[in-house]
Amino acid sequence: MKKLRSWGLAVVAASLLAACGGGGDPAVPGSGSPAGAPTTKGAFTAVVSFGDSLSDVGTYAPATSLAGDGTPPFFGGKFTTNSATGTVWVENLATSLGLVVTPAEVGFGASSVKCPAAATPALAGTCTGYGQGGARVTDPNGIGHATGALTVPVATQIANHLTRFGSFKDTDLILVYGGNNDVLVQFGTFAATAAQVQADAAAGTITADQARQALFVAQTAAQAELKKAALELAGYVRTQILAKGGKYVAVMLLNDFADTPFGNSLPATARPVLTDLSRVFNLWLRDALTGAPVQLIDVFALFKDVNANPANYGIENNTVPACDATKISAITSGAVTDGSSLFCNSTPGAPYNGLRTGADVTTWFFADSLHPTTGGHKITSDAFAAQLHAFGWI
Repeated sequence: MKKLRSWGLAVVAASLLAACGGGGDPAVPGSGSPAGAPTTKGAFTAVVSFGDSLSDVGTYAPATSLAGDGTPPFFGGKFTTNSATGTVWVENLATSLGLVVTPAEVGFGASSVKCPAAATPALAGTCTGYGQGGARVTDPNGIGHATGALTVPVATQIANHLTRFGSFKDTDLILVYGGNNDVLVQFGTFAATAAQVQADAAAGTITADQARQALFVAQTAAQAELKKAALELAGYVRTQILAKGGKYVAVMLLNDFADTPFGNSLPATARPVLTDLSRVFNLWLRDALTGAPVQLIDVFALFKDVNANPANYGIENNTVPACDATKISAITSGAVTDGSSLFCNSTPGAPYNGLRTGADVTTWFFADSLHPTTGGHKITSDAFAAQLHAFGWI
């Protein structure tokens, strides 16, 4: 992904996005809005969350076993700056409502346990955090699946909840935040194609015009796949959540990965492509939920504001990951070299502390190249709570 060259990628991206829709014409995809969601406070008894690593409340904790055999204690397990207080936004939101949410499934590789919190009978109903790192909307082969990650897709997460409970309840606060990994997968495919196109153009086996055409085709294909994923996700919301009793349903739009350390590591001409893949997903998700009784939460706009005005959120660093890849590699004996926050612990003085020297989990926004710190997750949960207040739900 670091070998892209300038062939007018931003122009291609802009023209493709313009062709997808915009403006205020109701016939234009993405210009409609959901309608008919509740406007009264909910008497919530459960937070039910579907999604990926941004919503994962501890699926892969066994991979961070201090003993190295999948047994507690664990030094990581969430995609953030892990510690006794290292919570993600779903947990923060549940706590603010006086509720508890725990993983629906915990495991790695061939071993997993459904609803481990049920070992304590009083917590048996709390295993409604279905989000899993690497999960996609429909495809079970999510990011990291080949190396042991469960990556149960959102479609199956919803089905698993219905298998357990039969339906959704009026007292469920239902949160749907999927599609992030579909964007990353499609961008990866596009980037690989772009790298080959660059090599072919440099070797003289294709002309500049042929290179531009090949990039256009690759980007069109990526956007088509994201349209498909967005329509699938909206379909699940309509037919498997709303039609099965869901009343208070919030669906999150995707943020712009171009504003992350990962995005900032890309060539300037590649970043607009990444941005517009998220925009295309959001456009078709919004379009497919037109008239549906749900609320949308615009994470794209929220994170754009955090990126542009970090001081307004108490953020001093929003470009460098707080987790140190070299330290994490040493802690995991070389098994993890990408600095994944799943293996990043921020406990002061602990031998498994993986923070970068000088990093602060409350004033630095990113834990790794994609995921927020504890402070970043608090900003997210605070913003989501404010939206729920605006909806009249809490």
